[in-house]
Amino acid sequence: MTVTSRNPAAAAEVVLDDVDVGYAGQRVVHAISLELPRGQIGCLLGPSGCGKTTLLRAIAGFEGVMRGEIRLNGESVSRPGFTLPPEKRSVGMVFQDFALFPHLDVAGNIAFGIRRWGRGDRDRRVRELLRLIGLSGYERAYPHALSGGQQQRIALARALAPRPELLLLDEPFSNMDVELRTDIAREVRAILRAEGTTGMLVTHDQNEAFAFADRIAVLNNGRLSQWDSAYHLYHRPADRFVADFVGEGTIIPGKVCENDCVETALGRIRGPLSDRFVPGTALDVLVRPDDIALDNEHGEIEAEVLSKAFRGADFLYTLRLRDGTEILCVAPSHDNFVVSDHVRLRLNFSHLVVFPRGDSGTRR
Repeated sequence: MTVTSRNPAAAAEVVLDDVDVGYAGQRVVHAISLELPRGQIGCLLGPSGCGKTTLLRAIAGFEGVMRGEIRLNGESVSRPGFTLPPEKRSVGMVFQDFALFPHLDVAGNIAFGIRRWGRGDRDRRVRELLRLIGLSGYERAYPHALSGGQQQRIALARALAPRPELLLLDEPFSNMDVELRTDIAREVRAILRAEGTTGMLVTHDQNEAFAFADRIAVLNNGRLSQWDSAYHLYHRPADRFVADFVGEGTIIPGKVCENDCVETALGRIRGPLSDRFVPGTALDVLVRPDDIALDNEHGEIEAEVLSKAFRGADFLYTLRLRDGTEILCVAPSHDNFVVSDHVRLRLNFSHLVVFPRGDSGTRR
């Protein structure tokens, strides 16, 4: 599929300012504040029941806000006592079940939201979108004859047809095979970029979020834990929930032994620490699988292989250190160690992420 870019001059800016949303007087989403610049793609990520779909519905205008304000492209569209209707927000939506009309062919589905356009403009827009999504020539096909991925692209094209300033996507890839999800997410991202459309995705799948979004909001029990890039969510998690939910890793105990140095079962790990962590302070240290390298030639840390998972280009090993501490380690798959093998490790930390011992709050 060939995608060309254009200037996103008409794309929306999404601003949520201290927003609460709920039902029947009960708050589901609490004090959410974030900003998504024009032309960028955001994501609401979190487990089931965390409030991400409720928040998306509030952005769309299907739910009012109990506190705070939502602004789209500089215009206040939701505040207590006022909710601009969805049809007046220049917002498109793509749903989990695609919601294609089975009695309409592909062209009819795409053109559904622009029925009032002149026929020439409408036909040109349909052809333009079919080229964009890589399905030129499918105008007369019907939804039942398309694959899941093709149906998803048609649903996307239908939502983009009226040229919305903001496109909202409510778990649109969840019915697809796991391997297909990431590929389709990348394709949809490229299409939004080509249209210059701001997007906001809801998902519980971090791989989808990483493949799709410029910035990701991690939600936990209706509250925003972190609004950041995928890189910073993984390497600089704001709290333990983000550390656990995003990526793989383990948390091991440590103690500050000197300024910017923590003693652990892996040895001494160095990195900037807050001044409040004086020598002797007990901490917990986040260890990602790529913070450890298998190195039988130069490694100074001994470990036993407890289990492994083949992932194509690499193995994910679960290892046990001498004191019984278990950690994860990722290594190229051409090094094929077996369970009960003893291996040697070296540290590969580029930074240090710690949490106060027993504290569920933010990192320091």
